[in-house]
Amino acid sequence: MTISTFLRRLSRHGLALLGLGIFLAAVALSLAAPWVAPYDPLAAFDGLRLAPPGTPGHLLGLDNQGHDITSRLIWGGRTILAASVLPIVFAALVSLALGLLAGFRASAFSELIMRTMDMLFAFPMVLLAIGLSAVLGSGYPTLIITLICSVIPYLTRVVYRDTRTEVAKEYVEALRAQGASNRDILFREILPNVATPLLVYTTSLLGGMVVFLAGLSFLGLGVQPPQADWGRMVGEGAQMMIFGSPHIATAPAVAIVLLSLAFNWLGDGLRDLLDPYQ
Repeated sequence: MTISTFLRRLSRHGLALLGLGIFLAAVALSLAAPWVAPYDPLAAFDGLRLAPPGTPGHLLGLDNQGHDITSRLIWGGRTILAASVLPIVFAALVSLALGLLAGFRASAFSELIMRTMDMLFAFPMVLLAIGLSAVLGSGYPTLIITLICSVIPYLTRVVYRDTRTEVAKEYVEALRAQGASNRDILFREILPNVATPLLVYTTSLLGGMVVFLAGLSFLGLGVQPPQADWGRMVGEGAQMMIFGSPHIATAPAVAIVLLSLAFNWLGDGLRDLLDPYQ
């Protein structure tokens, strides 16, 4: 598929285009946070604590510490994007290599890879995060390691399954009969065919990872104060609801839902757009 064909299909896929727009807007705001955020995310306005949305100079109001919610929302986007997108990309590359090696040829090494993935499947994400927190302590590194260890088994399974499917097809036998090397078959023929499903699945998985990371911060296992983080903002805001200040949790909760939906819409769109039979 040419780039022009892909862009033309994308322009006709409304939800995928909307998801891409939300994602790019979140990235742009996060990168430009030092210039577009109205205030320092750690600056406290003691006389305006719990001020509602629409307070002059504070579009989304202030939290219980007197922090401007708009500023913390913009800066918190940096944390959630860096903690979700970058580790997922790294995990996808590792999984691509592992899945290709395990699926291309049956061997003791491929069995070792897949049985190791089965062992990692046995650890639920939250329990893994709690265990790592006990060893490494809560914080950003724990988020990264938890996410990478949690998603590699899923992504490796996808690549392994698709690699085994491709290896069993007749065109691979024909290439071998013509004298093609295993390296050429693996990287020139099989790799492009398994990379597309991996890209689609990885994009869709990002939506769930945004919610998962926010949940860890909500539980106190993720980013620690005073650093701005959407999940922690929701957790702190939930405690203030009894005081009649739901706006503290509402703004970051909406941001989490929108970003998660954006990745899901983009993943569904890529699945349709990259389908060779469309």
